[in-house]
Amino acid sequence: MYDVIIVGAGTAGLSSAIYVLRSGKSVLLLEKNYYGGQIVNASEIENYPAIKKISGYDFATTLYEQAKNFGAVIEYEKVVSVENGVYEKTVITEKNRYKCKSVIIASGLQKRRLGIENEEKFTGRGVSYCAVCDGAFYKGKNVAVAGGGNTALADALLLSEYCSKVYIIHRRKEFRGEKILAEKLTKRENISYMLNCTITALNGSERLESVSVTSNDSRIPNDIEVSGLFIAIGQVPDNEIFSGLLELDENGYIISKDCSTSADGIFTAGDCRQKDIKQLATAVSDGATAGIKACEYINKKH
Repeated sequence: MYDVIIVGAGTAGLSSAIYVLRSGKSVLLLEKNYYGGQIVNASEIENYPAIKKISGYDFATTLYEQAKNFGAVIEYEKVVSVENGVYEKTVITEKNRYKCKSVIIASGLQKRRLGIENEEKFTGRGVSYCAVCDGAFYKGKNVAVAGGGNTALADALLLSEYCSKVYIIHRRKEFRGEKILAEKLTKRENISYMLNCTITALNGSERLESVSVTSNDSRIPNDIEVSGLFIAIGQVPDNEIFSGLLELDENGYIISKDCSTSADGIFTAGDCRQKDIKQLATAVSDGATAGIKACEYINKKH
């Protein structure tokens, strides 16, 4: 029996763990992939207060070690369901069943896919969702980045350092990312823009060889030869397994006010919940709030 089980060991989940542990309660973190969540893939973080610059990996590792030092138990298991009892909760994974007094869901987001033919076939064979992870495999080659937000712009900057040519393909006429990132792009001579365009086909035999890009105005497709395509078109909440337990909005986000949910004793933190601003700093804030509220719930109920 744990005091709190946290689903997800990203920034929000680890921050929750620190606050719960500092209140003298036990914590089990359940993570299906790797600790740190999406921030691990960031090559640089420059907008976190009091830290001038740090890599996403170093930030996540420091946070992970801090939680471990306070006594967090972390198991790498995929959660498949949660049962909400009156006095105890049961978190069920593919391997085990765990009991606890309160649950914090910090399941984060998963990468949004293009949803076109051959995307799954070429994933790992030219199609990637992580430039930090896979970019080095394309040194000296031509690649494309799909998207116009901060992640896409940062990916293009990173790839331009060792790829021969980087195409940025975005369905809108202007980027949605920060102006400072867009300005940095203009200083790279090997970056080309394909704005107001949509990727309509992924071509190749065993590996990706080219992408078909169609102008939203002319509707005429144009094939560009690339060895790699890095998809950065946003993310979707990873909340399917909680649909019968918690109230979700039309986009699948957990409906939450101050990190509480529709289920008694179950709290939420981070990008999986409904909120306007999704930033590293707000994930930490959510973690602190959810951790404190879970402890208050336990103190009241038990």
